[in-house]
Parts: sequence; C-alpha cells; structure tokens
Amino acid sequence: MRTTTLSVAAAREEFSPGGVYLNTASLGLPPRRSLTALHEALDAWRAGRAQPPDYDEPVARARAAFAGLVGVDPGRVAVGSQVSVFAGLVAASVPPGGEVLLARGEFTSMVFPLLAQEARGVRVREAELDGLADAVTPRTSLVAVSAVQSADGRLADLDALEAAASSSGAKVLLDLTQAAGWLPVDAARFAYSVCAGYKWLLAPRGTCFFTVQAGLENELLPHTAGWYAGASPWDSIYGTPLRLADDARRFDVSPAWHSWVGQAASLDLLTSVGSAALHEHALGLANSFRAAVDLPAARSAIVSLPLRPAAQDQLDQAGVAASVRAGRLRLSFHVNNTTDDVRAVAAALTRRM
Repeated sequence: MRTTTLSVAAAREEFSPGGVYLNTASLGLPPRRSLTALHEALDAWRAGRAQPPDYDEPVARARAAFAGLVGVDPGRVAVGSQVSVFAGLVAASVPPGGEVLLARGEFTSMVFPLLAQEARGVRVREAELDGLADAVTPRTSLVAVSAVQSADGRLADLDALEAAASSSGAKVLLDLTQAAGWLPVDAARFAYSVCAGYKWLLAPRGTCFFTVQAGLENELLPHTAGWYAGASPWDSIYGTPLRLADDARRFDVSPAWHSWVGQAASLDLLTSVGSAALHEHALGLANSFRAAVDLPAARSAIVSLPLRPAAQDQLDQAGVAASVRAGRLRLSFHVNNTTDDVRAVAAALTRRM
C-alpha cells in the first residue's frame, strides 16, 4: 500500500453530502477526485478522444491499490463487476459430494451461486456465525462467509476460521464487501476473497475484486474467460489458441470502463489515508454513537439497532440517510462522517427511543 499522505480531516473535505450520510453499507459516496476523473473521462468519450486502451491505466491502478489494501500481490487480484460472478467461479470448483458451509443469513450474492451447485450433488450446510469455525469438519470442502455481515455489521472470527480451515483442509471464500475500506484485512490468509467496490471503496457500481492464493489458480476453471483474461489482452481479442494470464488475471472479466475510472481515484484517496486511520475513525464514530444511545461498544463501523415506530420518518426529517436491513435500522460510519453527524443522528433517534 502507498505511504499514508492524507489525514482523515483532509480526505473528508472531498465529500459533499446533502445531509447526514450514514448509508455507506448500501452505497458509498464519491469523493470529489472520483467525480472529476469521471467527468474528464466522459468528456473525452463525448468528444471522440477516448480509446479503449486508455482505460487500462485506471484498472491497473485500482488493482494495485486494492492489493495493497488487503495485503496481497497485484498478481493475486482479478477484476470484474459482480460478487456473484466470482462466487460462482469458486462454487463451480467444489466437487460433487463436497460440502459447503455458510454462515446463516449470508448475503445472497454469496449464497445463491453455492446453492445452485446442489443440482450436481454439492451439499450446502448453514451454521450460526458465532459457531462457524466450530462447524467446520473434515467433510467440509469450502467455507463461505462475509468478514462483516451486511445485515447487522457483526464480524466473523477470522483467526478461528483460518485455524479450523487449516486443520480440516477446507478452503475459505471470504467476502470483504462490508469490510475492505474501513477494516484492516489480510486476504492472503484465505484461499479466495471477493469484494464489491461500490460500498466502502466508494466506486460507481460495476467494480469487483477477487483474490486467489498462489498455487490455487489452476484449481479453478476460468469459465468466464474473455479477451481481458489473456496474458496480453490486446493480443487476445481474436482466435485460438487459449492464452490466458499465468496469475489471477486469468479470471479477469472485461471491465466496465467508466466505473474503474472512479474506482481508481477513490482507492487513491483511501490508500492515501491508510487502513489504520480509516479504521480508527470509523470505529470511533460508531462507538461514540453507541455510547450516546446507551448501547455497548462493539468492533464494527456498522451499527444495527431496533427500528422503533416512526424512527425512519424522524431520520428523514433530520436529513439522515440510513437503511433498514433484517427489520432493524442500519447505520454505517465512514471517512465522510464527523462527530457532528453522530450528534445529529443520536438526537434524532433519542427523541423516538
């Protein structure tokens, strides 16, 4: 990862929400630099100056920045557009009769590609998140879990999961979509990880990252391979033979170009601040809010609390953007937020609680 050069306070100046924005777990806000880069790219497209190879640079920059953010070599990172595509790639590698273990209530972009494998004899089993590591057995081929749960912000015990998988021989597919960008993570510890960019990585929708441990790339059939998965993409646009990249780029899906222009700029911002500072800021605000409404401190930047009658209307009147998941109010604190935001949402909610 690049050397930290930007303070949280300086980074926050790049955001201009119309109110109190606490909905990053649904959709991240774009920083000013991302909008500027997008406008320039769209202007070049409109004027006929854009050329397809021009977009290789932001894709490569984003790949390298994400690699640094999650502790892997850029050659271990594939790019695409959707979590389910990469989850499906891993799901298709589970042998008939193999067992997949899921955390109960997982986001369906992870769950559905795995359930679809039941048609060819793969067994899917669920366990509670808190007991997931204990539920791993020698029969388990794959464990699929989010590092941070989308519905309520609970964190998986990654140390226990790594130990259980190592002991049993199971592989782990870790979804970092609600983690990378505020929670320091080491994707190199696990066989596979996947991360959508439009939430905590502050990208336009249409970017996704997939990491593969060294040596495992040959265990996955690259059945979504296209020209961008080639060893030299611009020499891979016609005909045979198959000539894929040797590393994780063989799983690349042709990028949605303008989304990657925004993603590269947003990752430039996040990596300039650094994982440690982003984590301290987001978690500090979340726990300040918890204290203000008499909730115990926790380890997540996502706060989930009971949805009281008319609470959503009260938040709307106060200009607070939040979301409801699994029947509960979900607030998410990120680099764009301030202590003033904490006070505003706490005041709006305590009037209803």
